[in-house]
Amino acid sequence: MTIVRTDFIQTKESFIEDKCVAFDELIKEIDDFETLTQKYPHAEIIDGGKNSVLYAGFINTHVHLEFSANKTTLEYGDFMIWLYSVIESREELKERCDTNMMINATKEMMESGITTFGAISSFGMELEACSKTPQKVIFFNELIGSIPSSVDFLYQDFLARLEESSHYDNITPAIAIHSPYSVHPIVIKKALSLAKEQNYPVSAHFLESSIEREWLENGEGEFKTFFKEFFNTSSPVNSIDGFLSLFDETPTHFTHAVKANKKELEHLSQKNHSIAHCPRSNRLLGSGKLDIQDLKVPFSVATDGLSSNYSLNIFDELRSALMLHSDIELKRLANDLIKSVTSIPAKIFNLNCGAIECGFSSDLAIITLPDKPKIDTIALNTILHTSKVDMLFIDGKQII
Repeated sequence: MTIVRTDFIQTKESFIEDKCVAFDELIKEIDDFETLTQKYPHAEIIDGGKNSVLYAGFINTHVHLEFSANKTTLEYGDFMIWLYSVIESREELKERCDTNMMINATKEMMESGITTFGAISSFGMELEACSKTPQKVIFFNELIGSIPSSVDFLYQDFLARLEESSHYDNITPAIAIHSPYSVHPIVIKKALSLAKEQNYPVSAHFLESSIEREWLENGEGEFKTFFKEFFNTSSPVNSIDGFLSLFDETPTHFTHAVKANKKELEHLSQKNHSIAHCPRSNRLLGSGKLDIQDLKVPFSVATDGLSSNYSLNIFDELRSALMLHSDIELKRLANDLIKSVTSIPAKIFNLNCGAIECGFSSDLAIITLPDKPKIDTIALNTILHTSKVDMLFIDGKQII
């Protein structure tokens, strides 16, 4: 048993003072220090120190590790320019990105308090790194393939990767549908049927760019040239509405949705879907921003991968979101952003974490603020002044 003492503790709705948390693998009690030390006289005492805050461990729902070697190789500013640079440099980046580099990427996430992350895996090359981290991993095996002659082979490869990812204690196997422009509806239906049968979490990229929207709606634009050049096809395999309808019985975490209109967002809300919001990735690829002001769809804030970002530090992402959404009252936004990496993604993926409550997993992070804040400014000052956590616990075990 461990008792942790900090000046403030995050709750689902706010912060509290003058309380401590007793935990082993699960959170046992939240009470004052004297009560807990009398009840658990042999517990280890951990004092977070002055101006410390205890948070639930953070959750990064969407990250690609396979391009962790990228620093200055890929080009930014426009989605198609970036995509062509990925195609040109893909093999070089894959060759440079070994398991140790991906393990270092998971450590960077840990240092910023991430105890659970969703790894989007195109080839399975991240599996060894994910199996070696103490973090909990939702391993999204990605399904891709829009050409009928190749989809059977690609689907069998996907099934093999899905099976392989099911053999690790810290990994939850999951399914990712790459996007509406790159996966044939027949195999999407097969994968979603499997997800429903086995209760696999599901993710899908969706309407990341105006180029994607133009292609799916009209079969025109820069994607028309791209698909003709690389796949010898001249029409999209899915429409927007047709793609969305495939997921009606499978709650899905859609990534980006920057170009989704009001009707499509309403559909996501009605069908219990959610969104992974990646503000830095969207900015670097010239995609615009997701309007979260009146968004009725639950959203997480996620880093995406180093193919379209400069760090996997969740505090960097939260700061960017704080500055990006300048139309939202600051303290309200800060509190919503903290929830977007704790309680909201935990609820989206039905995880027993993301909140400091009795019976929840002891995935906990301690940060220290430079001065004592007013209680209604803790979330804001955490985002502004934190880059790394001071201590990190996963299932009650201290990792940092």
